[in-house]
Amino acid sequence: MRIAILSRSSNIYSTRRLKEAATERGHEVRVVDTLRCYMNIASHRPTIHYRGDQLDEFDAVIPRIGASVTFYGTAVLRQFEMMGTFPLNESVAVTRSRDKLRSLQLLSRRGVGLPVTGFARATDDIGDLIQMVGGAPLVVKLLEGTQGIGVVLCETKKAAESVLEAFMGLNVSIMVQEYIKEAGGADIRCFVVGDKVVASIKRQAKPGEFRSNLHRGGTASLIKITPEERSTAVRAARIMGLNVAGVDLLRSNHGPLVMEVNSSPGLEGIETATGKDVAGMIIGFMEKKAEAGKTRTRGKG
Repeated sequence: MRIAILSRSSNIYSTRRLKEAATERGHEVRVVDTLRCYMNIASHRPTIHYRGDQLDEFDAVIPRIGASVTFYGTAVLRQFEMMGTFPLNESVAVTRSRDKLRSLQLLSRRGVGLPVTGFARATDDIGDLIQMVGGAPLVVKLLEGTQGIGVVLCETKKAAESVLEAFMGLNVSIMVQEYIKEAGGADIRCFVVGDKVVASIKRQAKPGEFRSNLHRGGTASLIKITPEERSTAVRAARIMGLNVAGVDLLRSNHGPLVMEVNSSPGLEGIETATGKDVAGMIIGFMEKKAEAGKTRTRGKG
């Protein structure tokens, strides 16, 4: 196969590993900078151009689209789909999963376990919003935040009121979630490929921190997940319509709760902790599924 990897840099670990895995299996691979692509949106023959050349030779495309370039990146991915190129994850699914509020609403509609979550706009509703999620301590999240940025733990009602008033005053979109104390500052990253969890790790926050993101000093270790956690992760990815996803779970007293479904999950932490060739599994999945023009939106919403 001829494979394009949409990524800002070929030096990023995940991009490099995907290219290595595909090359080892005999595929032709080209890393394409998402933001350097430009498009001719014509009904008779849509095309993508890159650094002066026309890109029309690819059988499959792997989107590694950062959160900060979601709008443009998914537009480029849609153009590949219009040209009949098989996408590892479809543009609709990527867009759906990147909208935190929308993704939680879709998961809730299908009965997937979630932390109690509130969403409001007006400062007059703050008191009721706090009560809705069970009071303090609680977690406030920016809808546009990534890698733990814009996530605040409010340990008292007064602190929660102050943080919510500040964010609302800045006219940014936020949501409020119950704090799952029994999780102990840890979450589980389940890496889903197709309809299977191919690898899973426990991410533990550093002392004094409640965010377990590896970028924030968290540590990763092997963990054995339960059948319920496995099925929850697979269901969450399927509801989003993603073939490949990183599903983040919390262990609570009432079962696994989905925090987030990531459409471009990093490979470094999961491969290092588990020793598994996750990149090779992704390419293997594409070998079985990639067919010209086979773009069909999975999931709903």
